[in-house]
Amino acid sequence: MGLKEYAAKREFEKTPEPKPGLGPQADRRVFVVHKHAARALHYDLRLELEGMLKSWAVPKGPSLNPSSKRLAVMVEDHPLDYKDFEGVIPEGNYGAGSVILWDRGFYHHPSARDENESEKLLLDGFRKGDMKFVLEGEKLHGEFALVKTRKDGKSWLLLKKKDRYATNGEILLESRSVVSHKTLEEMFEAGAGKFVQAKETKPDPPSRSDGKRRPEGCADQTDAA
Repeated sequence: MGLKEYAAKREFEKTPEPKPGLGPQADRRVFVVHKHAARALHYDLRLELEGMLKSWAVPKGPSLNPSSKRLAVMVEDHPLDYKDFEGVIPEGNYGAGSVILWDRGFYHHPSARDENESEKLLLDGFRKGDMKFVLEGEKLHGEFALVKTRKDGKSWLLLKKKDRYATNGEILLESRSVVSHKTLEEMFEAGAGKFVQAKETKPDPPSRSDGKRRPEGCADQTDAA
């Protein structure tokens, strides 16, 4: 996808977000999860791949419950420098609102023996629409998968695999940044004044006529930064 779409959506003299550019790859691949109070409150999962951050907007946020299927809408690639970004995107800009680094850490393919093999397997999985990975974050741990749906070219499902980190507990109750330790409200107030609560997604997805539940968050399409 590249960074052209990222650059086209932003005026960098008006937003504190990082300018586009490929970052140098370190020994280990990083991931971050941003919590973003834009038009609708959502989370952004970003995985380092090919010197950029492949990015998915997750309206319901990640879950450690293997029975939860969370919609993940693929958005534009972000520069690697975005892994360190949190702050307030000013009104009038794409994705306006407060952003915190909800989680961060490293990730790898579950079958890889080294980082080079991990990068290859991750890229193969991404291209096939079935990407398996292990997160080593401050909040998220264990094996996950991103599986592309047949709905369109952007809709994926974020799944937690059954392992020792799986739980029915609600990880999203941990609401503070892992860097500044601020909430979204505190981040906004520190940067721009009064916080306006973003629209939250509905807690329960509607049932289908066949009795099966739709993936959580499937009705939500967000403008994700």
